[in-house]
Amino acid sequence: MFTFLLVVHAIIAALLVTVILMQKSEGGGLTTGGSPSGLMSARGAADFLTRATAILATLFILMSIVLAFVAATRHSTTIDTSLQRAPAAPITSPTAAPPFAIGNATAPAAVGEPANSAAPANGAVPFAQ
Repeated sequence: MFTFLLVVHAIIAALLVTVILMQKSEGGGLTTGGSPSGLMSARGAADFLTRATAILATLFILMSIVLAFVAATRHSTTIDTSLQRAPAAPITSPTAAPPFAIGNATAPAAVGEPANSAAPANGAVPFAQ
């Protein structure tokens, strides 16, 4: 039923746009640029496009209210899972030797020896601060 009402609502909207675009631009409307006597004349009130616009606008607003009510009271038991992401794999670190293992080249300096006392392998002098 909701889909049917939605299609009817779209048809009413398309007809409303068509009827509005078919009218002559004489001014007036919401800005009241036209003469006020033209609205109350027999020609102004009996114009087919003016009446069609009023009727279609009323139907459009009523259908909007009905669709909002139907959508709010509709109890849908299905959940759309099309955008659901797959669970991410756990992040594991690569296996590495412990930092102070026996035979590791980066063993800590002996007690009393400065931590950065080893000279670089290429014979360069480290930058002094």
